[in-house]
Amino acid sequence: MRFVIIGGGRVGSRTARVLREEGHDVTIVELDEDRIERCQSAGFEVVAGDGSHEDVLVEAGIDDADALGALTSDLNVNFAACMIGKHHDCRTVMRIDEEYREEIYQKYAGEVDEIVYPERLGAIVAKNALLGGSIRAIADIAQNLQVVLLTVGESSPMRGYTLSEVALPGQSHLLAFGKKDEPMGIPLPDDSLELGDRVAVLADFSVLGEVRQLLVGDNVAYAAGGD
Repeated sequence: MRFVIIGGGRVGSRTARVLREEGHDVTIVELDEDRIERCQSAGFEVVAGDGSHEDVLVEAGIDDADALGALTSDLNVNFAACMIGKHHDCRTVMRIDEEYREEIYQKYAGEVDEIVYPERLGAIVAKNALLGGSIRAIADIAQNLQVVLLTVGESSPMRGYTLSEVALPGQSHLLAFGKKDEPMGIPLPDDSLELGDRVAVLADFSVLGEVRQLLVGDNVAYAAGGD
């Protein structure tokens, strides 16, 4: 696949590197001379210019691109680039700089395919390091919703029960299940919970502690929130 990345800074360059390592073609659009030089030294094709200008994006190959990632720290540039991308039939991904803006852009920028907030992903990684191995945040779905992966512990009240017998709190939902050391899959009613099994749950932050106590079984407090 072919991608155009707007912004050769920390987020843009790392995204471009991951895409290239997976075998995709990537062109970076960047205005800053130092960043242009760094991206070129890393072997990327770089178009020098303002990513909010259509002629620059055309030069970068937007007409042949599968998707455009507007990943600069400038919201105006990102939004303009995405609007141009949609005009050229590209899938568009827009970086925002503050979490509170997500709801605004989802409401008023409906043409943008995906909105990303990289700092939230960094917070999830840090949170997982602090929590340890029994519970791992996978994604923040909304300001009050999170997908978590829990590992059944020795003291879990649900050990030996089938999934059909597990009564999760009303603000949570079972998404996937995997036996220990086996791939995750669709949860089946007759699947039984044993030590080391993994369960993916979508839950409101307010009930995550209750979900953890039910499935993991330890008494370590789990505090989660959007901040």
